[in-house]
Amino acid sequence: MTEASHWLSAAEQQAWRSFLRVQDKLLTRLARELQNDSGLSAADYGVLVNLTDVPEGRLPMLELARTVEWEKSRMSHHIARMEKRGLVAREECAGDKRVAFVAITPEGREAIEAAAPRHVAAVRRLVVAPLTPAELAMLGQISDRILEELEREPSSGGQ
Repeated sequence: MTEASHWLSAAEQQAWRSFLRVQDKLLTRLARELQNDSGLSAADYGVLVNLTDVPEGRLPMLELARTVEWEKSRMSHHIARMEKRGLVAREECAGDKRVAFVAITPEGREAIEAAAPRHVAAVRRLVVAPLTPAELAMLGQISDRILEELEREPSSGGQ
């Protein structure tokens, strides 16, 4: 049996399944609370956070899709839904008509500013508060190590 097809040990399987359960439950709970508190989906929130992270409040559509790791078509459909709600606007690039920008609107900025404090409080309650400072540091180190591996190893999916 090759290393790639070798089954997980009992300890590895327990850690993996525990990780999957916490990820599923945490993301579901955060998404539900975000939707109930603000009317924003987790996807809306992710798009708006990325737009508020840049000073000009706008990004090329493809860059935004890469940042949130979505396919181009998914991003386009989601942005269309957010546009209808007034959260974002599409803008053409003056120098290249093939490039479209996504810009946060004043309504989008109001929505994220209203949602963020409650979302941060939920993250604090569900993730930060149950851990000691040392455990939180370890969680950060573990997450960073896994992210480094994911970024080093090319994805089999494409944009």
